[in-house]
Amino acid sequence: MNWLLVVAGAMVGAPLRFLADRFVQARHDTVFPWGTWTVNVVGALILGLLTGAATAGAAPPHVQLLLGTGLCGALTTYSTFSYETLRLAADGARRYAMLNIGVSLAVGLAAACAGVALGHAL
Repeated sequence: MNWLLVVAGAMVGAPLRFLADRFVQARHDTVFPWGTWTVNVVGALILGLLTGAATAGAAPPHVQLLLGTGLCGALTTYSTFSYETLRLAADGARRYAMLNIGVSLAVGLAAACAGVALGHAL
């Protein structure tokens, strides 16, 4: 039965990722992958919030499966981040590639930490 929660969350997360990525990227005239960066940071924040809430006893296991594993698992995308970074480097935009790596890691970790702190405050 738990797998249905994961599937339900993923059924929302995957199209949400696609739509959010296209929405954000269409508003930026640059080769930097703002859409993927945005969904990854938002996913890190949500997962951090959920983790903080779970450790504080405010999020039951079924919510973790639905939102953490399902929604965030499908919303965030390490493979696309990797591909887009390699594509930037191959196309000669090495500074953007390095910026993508550094900013994605730094802001993603900061978002996860902020989410955990917010989750503990619940």
